[in-house]
Amino acid sequence: MFAAAVVLASPTTHAAPQYPAKPIRVIVPFPAGGGTDIIAREVTNTVAQSTGWIFVVDNKPGSGGNLGVDAAAKAPADGYTIVLGQTSNLAINPSLYARLPYDPLKDLAPISMVASAPLVLVTHVNSPYHTLKEVIAAAKAKPGALNFASPGNGTVAHLGSELLQSTAKVKFTHVPYKGAAQAVNDLMGGQVDLYMASVPTLLGHIKNNRMRPLAVTAPKRLPDLPQVPTVAEVGYPGFDTATWFGFLAPAATPKDIVARLNAEFNKALKAPALAAKLNEQGASVLSGTPEAFGALIKQDIGRWASVIKTSGVKLD
Repeated sequence: MFAAAVVLASPTTHAAPQYPAKPIRVIVPFPAGGGTDIIAREVTNTVAQSTGWIFVVDNKPGSGGNLGVDAAAKAPADGYTIVLGQTSNLAINPSLYARLPYDPLKDLAPISMVASAPLVLVTHVNSPYHTLKEVIAAAKAKPGALNFASPGNGTVAHLGSELLQSTAKVKFTHVPYKGAAQAVNDLMGGQVDLYMASVPTLLGHIKNNRMRPLAVTAPKRLPDLPQVPTVAEVGYPGFDTATWFGFLAPAATPKDIVARLNAEFNKALKAPALAAKLNEQGASVLSGTPEAFGALIKQDIGRWASVIKTSGVKLD
């Protein structure tokens, strides 16, 4: 009688399924084959090898990365959808778009920073300009005569060039394209004078002598481009601009799941093989807590808002 009462009084318990119990969808808000896509695949492949987890990359390009980030922000907050965000769609677009469909500080939960890649300013191989000093001198002599390409209004490539202009007190003419491919082709063909983009995007073309590097936006010279001076070295101390990347989840994702993902990503980012692969792409490994990543996003929203205000760029 007593034993039966105990059984009846005890709640039926079921162990919660171990996370993750199914594949994790990784939204990449840019096309396959680009720098963001490569970084997402390299990092998740490393985690998969050590944990046995399954990641499924879902490329959702469009609207400067807004489409993919918005899809992640509105996904179920169960830990089975994450997104690899970057500077443009998390820190630039909030000030650039009048009606952004998500708030990166309220609608997303930072998981971990992953990598950072500085920008490199290049010109075509037949350009008369061999140094940034020569470019600045020519721009001061004839304001607006030199033009620069970008993969679109408000991209890091565009605003990095705007920041250089305001820092050096010169004026270039902006030629926006609908993506990096055509911008790169026209730069190499000599249709445009200058192009600034992340090192992973341009490193292969530089090494194959298809374009001439003039300066990098990192605080110190890069191992892959040791002959290329920094913008700071050329005469603009403190100039430091990079594209950073990091994983996020929908805002209401349980904190224990965010912590588990953070731990596994940070563990993977300590692997020498992964660091070497990211370095080959011109990127440096980052890591850290969700709180540190959130602070970086907030800080850079303010930073790029100032650049956008100065440049006068605004998108609907």
